Amino acid sequence: MTTLQLGDPAPAFSATAVGGEYGEGTLVTLESLKGKTVILYFYPRDDTPGCTKQACAIRDRYERFSKTGAVVFGVSIDSKESHAKFIAKHQLPFPLLCDDSHAIVEAYGVWIEKSMYGKKYMGTERSTFIIGPDGRIQAIHHKVKPDKHADIIIKDLARFEP
Repeated sequence: MTTLQLGDPAPAFSATAVGGEYGEGTLVTLESLKGKTVILYFYPRDDTPGCTKQACAIRDRYERFSKTGAVVFGVSIDSKESHAKFIAKHQLPFPLLCDDSHAIVEAYGVWIEKSMYGKKYMGTERSTFIIGPDGRIQAIHHKVKPDKHADIIIKDLARFEP
């Protein structure tokens, strides 16, 4: 498992982005975002209670993120179609990345063993990485609480503003 640290180069990725300026699906790479602050937030599944609370909190504060010039991408292993329904249902203004191959969750070290009711399974850890314009990791938050997540990002962005 990858253990990324502050200051590390962010792992490169290439994925289909759905929503926001990417519409019904456009390929996006980390390289294409160079020069921008990128917020990658990883979440387990579209339209589940915690993930919905998290996405809606980001939606409600999205204008504040945009004012800093940061771009936000939610990342899960769900399909393009699932993302499109989730975005439409909750009017999310930011894109979601499709990681059905698990390449991004594995590269960022958030594909982990979980346990529920005594059963072990693999899943995405709710985590956030803020990547600076130079492509290096500026902040990492693991096991974030859905209702506190957006405020944590806002505080981080305030620290990084020139």
